[in-house]
Amino acid sequence: MQNESQNIEYKESWRDEYIKWICGFANAQGGIIYIGVTDEKQICGVVDAKKLMEEIPNKVRDLLGIIVDVNLHASDGKEYLEIVTEPSNVPISYKGQYHYRTGSTKQELKGVALQQFILKKMGKQWDDVAHETATLDCIDNKAIAYFVKKGIASGRLPKEIENEATEHVLENLHLLTEEGKLKNAAILLFAKDPLRYFTGIQFKIGRFGVDETDLMFQDEIEGNILQMADKVVNTLKSMYLKSLIHYEGMQRIESLEIPEDALRELLYNAIIHKQYPGYPILMHVYEDHIELWNEGQLPVGYTIETLLTKHSSKPRNMNIANVFNKAGFIEAWGRGIGKVIDGFRKAGLPVPTIAERDGGLVINIFRSKGEKRDFGSDFGSDFGSDLSERQKNILNLLIKDGTQTAESFSKALGVTKRTIETDLSFLRKKGYIDKTTKDNRSPWIVLKIK
Repeated sequence: MQNESQNIEYKESWRDEYIKWICGFANAQGGIIYIGVTDEKQICGVVDAKKLMEEIPNKVRDLLGIIVDVNLHASDGKEYLEIVTEPSNVPISYKGQYHYRTGSTKQELKGVALQQFILKKMGKQWDDVAHETATLDCIDNKAIAYFVKKGIASGRLPKEIENEATEHVLENLHLLTEEGKLKNAAILLFAKDPLRYFTGIQFKIGRFGVDETDLMFQDEIEGNILQMADKVVNTLKSMYLKSLIHYEGMQRIESLEIPEDALRELLYNAIIHKQYPGYPILMHVYEDHIELWNEGQLPVGYTIETLLTKHSSKPRNMNIANVFNKAGFIEAWGRGIGKVIDGFRKAGLPVPTIAERDGGLVINIFRSKGEKRDFGSDFGSDFGSDLSERQKNILNLLIKDGTQTAESFSKALGVTKRTIETDLSFLRKKGYIDKTTKDNRSPWIVLKIK
């Protein structure tokens, strides 16, 4: 019998309140409830199994309006039930409540989450819905001009679009309905004041001390989301991040401590995949790392591991993603996180980590220490005094490619696999490296570079 998971639930006896669980399965990807089975998958049996086989389908039909299969099984003389729920293509409510199965828990959907869920079941996305009161007068022509300029420069828009009227540009981007109403995406992307129409459009940046209770100073970025990344980067450069200086011959070169292209990619991802309306995007800047959080769960069937490997793009907001693509900001192939990882590795920095938290995604970005940037051949005498030369070599190799295994290290360094496993365990215990997720098959990341 399978372990309890996103699609399986075990109950020792039947209670009518479990119809909520059936509702949650129907609104998600379907699932199975076993009655007469413990959480440890031990069959304890159920009383009046045949009677329940008749009652449960009728109660589910009357309360939810759907049909479930109830199957009788027996093992070692003990009977138990299997209730199979198929996913529904329409929203299912239980006494006016909408339940949803996510992970191994059930939750009641309310507010924005419920609105998003119902739209999705209708085959719509929130950014594609028409706004009933906004008019073309709310659109900022400067924002339109900014988009056109970026799109032409990237080669994704024709030169002739410079002469197009604002209304025609919006029509070509499918941001107007057939009746000429602005879609929600048009307001977010191009409005003079999107906050007049929706909440949670801001981008909040805070500089913190030891922890999140120690706020030193902060900024709040407002305005349309198309130009938001530019504003955020400029603010970070002016107050929050260091610029590293080096010379090429006599020429002084300044570069942001975090690879700017990779940083922008992370910002674009947060803006595009955010759940609108809702909470602002939050950036906590600490001395040694940055936390970037945006509201919104992963697409159905996606995990953190999915993001870290080759995957198809499933944007939450298709219209917003389309405009960012035509502006030349992003690609349309799900390569964003891969480009970020490449950017950080080329800069000799640890790869950011990703986790689900508080109904959204948080990306942990490790900051540069400032002095040494090229770790390809030598960490320097002041680094890792507690490490052997072989362990330093392992760190060098992991910075270049976090997917390497003990076996590949063994071949590269000419020692046994067991020796490498001991080194990796030591480096992990000392906080030099860790896995990108809880899955031990996931890639390594380097946490300390000095």
